[in-house]
Amino acid sequence: MRDLTQEILELIRRTSSDLPADVEERLRAAIEKEAPGSAARGALETILKNVELSRQNSSPICQDTGTPIFYVRHPEGWSTRKLREQIRAALAEATARSYMRPNAVDAVYDKNSGNNLGGDDFPYIHFEEVEGDELTIELMLKGGGCENVGAQYSLPDNRLGAGRDLEGVRKAVLDAVHKAQGQGCAPGILGVAIGGDRGSGYIKSKEVLFEKLGQRNPDPKLAELEERLTREANQLGIGPMGFGGNTTVIDTKITGLHRLPASYFVTVSYMCWAYRRRKMTVKGEEVLYD
Repeated sequence: MRDLTQEILELIRRTSSDLPADVEERLRAAIEKEAPGSAARGALETILKNVELSRQNSSPICQDTGTPIFYVRHPEGWSTRKLREQIRAALAEATARSYMRPNAVDAVYDKNSGNNLGGDDFPYIHFEEVEGDELTIELMLKGGGCENVGAQYSLPDNRLGAGRDLEGVRKAVLDAVHKAQGQGCAPGILGVAIGGDRGSGYIKSKEVLFEKLGQRNPDPKLAELEERLTREANQLGIGPMGFGGNTTVIDTKITGLHRLPASYFVTVSYMCWAYRRRKMTVKGEEVLYD
């Protein structure tokens, strides 16, 4: 089996130091929606200057380099044990090279591991066997600030007047955005899971954030709700970093899950402007990065 440690190290470097093109394009477009001289426009200009410097210097876009979340889709016959070892070795090396900051802290003993490795679940690695002969590894770095303002609602919610329908989902998501204010490092991206149990809701609301901006749900009802939530979130006036303005959210992603009759969960994963996600694809001896 091929050793991909160095290639995974490069994936981590790119993810930490360079925003995907679709994210940067949305942030640049957002500048034109904010008034000249406003705090909102100034925040966006500072963000984009930071993005440029990080790219040039291969330095982290944000000092919080986040929880590393890997999704590995591998052909039949690959060893997930060895792939896990390679990912962990690459992450430790990325930390030594300062592509990542050491962020793995034992919650019980309050001790930092020093290399971003902590137990079996830090980093989080999901494996899936797929048909064909291509291996893909997707990485998301999920910052703690935006993770803190994620939310889960159990509908009906009388406080919000939210019932068990898409209108209730809308009310719950907008409530989460309003509560976040600037603490989620807006402008943000919303990952929303409707249904599932409490655990699967949080997992799926993050998974949907791997999709490119502007890619709509194939279900027309959910696609319409995605557009509406982005539009209405931007009418709340929270703006970049909570300074006020027209750009609080740059996109919304929704996924629908099956649920038990007794439960109706709406789970919101909030992603900050430092929307760090990248993908590598291994085709034979060739390695491609997106």
